[in-house]
Amino acid sequence: MGANLEITEKLQNYINNFGLKLNPIQQEIIDYNNSLGEIKRMQVDPSQCYFLHLIIKISNIKNVLEIGTFTGLSALSISLALPADGKLIALDKNEETNKVANSFFKKANQDHKIKTIIKPALESLDELKNNKFDMVFIDADKMNYKEYYERSLKLINKNGLIIIDNVLWHGEVADEENLDKYTVNIREFNEHVSKDKRVEQIIIPLGDGMTVCRVL
Repeated sequence: MGANLEITEKLQNYINNFGLKLNPIQQEIIDYNNSLGEIKRMQVDPSQCYFLHLIIKISNIKNVLEIGTFTGLSALSISLALPADGKLIALDKNEETNKVANSFFKKANQDHKIKTIIKPALESLDELKNNKFDMVFIDADKMNYKEYYERSLKLINKNGLIIIDNVLWHGEVADEENLDKYTVNIREFNEHVSKDKRVEQIIIPLGDGMTVCRVL
């Protein structure tokens, strides 16, 4: 039986060198986030950008909803992969980071594909209840993950994808003695999704862990 590799920094750099290349504006966002200190952890990993790009391309996805945008790296990665007539609605409640994200979208000539909504995501999801999407990407406040997931199921087309970030929570979810409220919440969320007969799902160890669900 084969074993999974331990991905060291050296090996990750090797993988990156032989994979997709980042758009210059994607790299600008990463460089900007690196100047922010600890909060930069809210950014997706570049490996996740590559993954989102390819899965959108091979699944012929056109309409995407993102819950949690930060400074725009994941949103830009999604938009760049969408066809010319593709659309992304990006939800975030932070007006300041949203301004930063929009400036990057414009610089990358992707602002015509992206509509941002600035308010608590649960309010926005209520307002979007009559919309349908091919994919939803969830990367927002972790305590509301189950609610975001359940509402996303009502908005997704059949065979659509729901992708959730941070499901391995720095590896802490596997430590049953860790009873931190965020860790417990993610652990319970993962169990909820694993038992959900409405989807097929797999956890992929990219970045901080991504669950990919196909809606049946």
